[in-house]
Amino acid sequence: MHAENPLRRRLLLTGAAAGLVTATALPGTARAREAAVVEPDIDATGTWGARSPRGTISRLSYRPSRIVVHHTVSANTSDFSRARAHTHAHWVQDLHMDDNGWVDTGYHFLVSRGGWITEGRHGSLQTLTGGTGFVLGSHTSGQNEQSIGIACEGAYHAGATPPQAQWDVLVVLCAYVCARYGIPPTRLYGHKDYGDTLCPGVYHDRLPRLRDEVAARMA
Repeated sequence: MHAENPLRRRLLLTGAAAGLVTATALPGTARAREAAVVEPDIDATGTWGARSPRGTISRLSYRPSRIVVHHTVSANTSDFSRARAHTHAHWVQDLHMDDNGWVDTGYHFLVSRGGWITEGRHGSLQTLTGGTGFVLGSHTSGQNEQSIGIACEGAYHAGATPPQAQWDVLVVLCAYVCARYGIPPTRLYGHKDYGDTLCPGVYHDRLPRLRDEVAARMA
């Protein structure tokens, strides 16, 4: 199912027709859930070889009310492979556990520059699939108990442009998270909405567009 192919998760978006946005995906990338929302293919922690958490992961028995978008301030690599996405997931986990002293990766999900999605904090994918609860993350001060944190690989605070593959898959992932948890697309935010930070860089300027495209996919 997970054969190497850097294009697997570059979901190709088509235009709206009669108010309905459809999605065309390369074979194996996503499964149709509703007419306009697809379930993206996400590499779980076991797939990319994550370290075990350093302690207990708290599970909350209610739904999150918003999504907070981040960037990881990693290199803007031109390596769009699945292997690179896994390397990046390891880098983030090591940073959060070893430098920050956290129990695990702080984000729930990461989207690589090549359009590959990896599970961040252990349990995030399982609870998302269930749709009734989520794991407590460590990504946004004051918002961790009510939000899903999604981080985009790269540094976008100095004018860099996110790759189209990353943008397209971010839209698909946000639409799926919103659909599973009943989150309105209007409740998509950036890290800097909740603190003195440059994160998520240019993605913050694109939030109105992100909300619109997510809403269109859920129409």
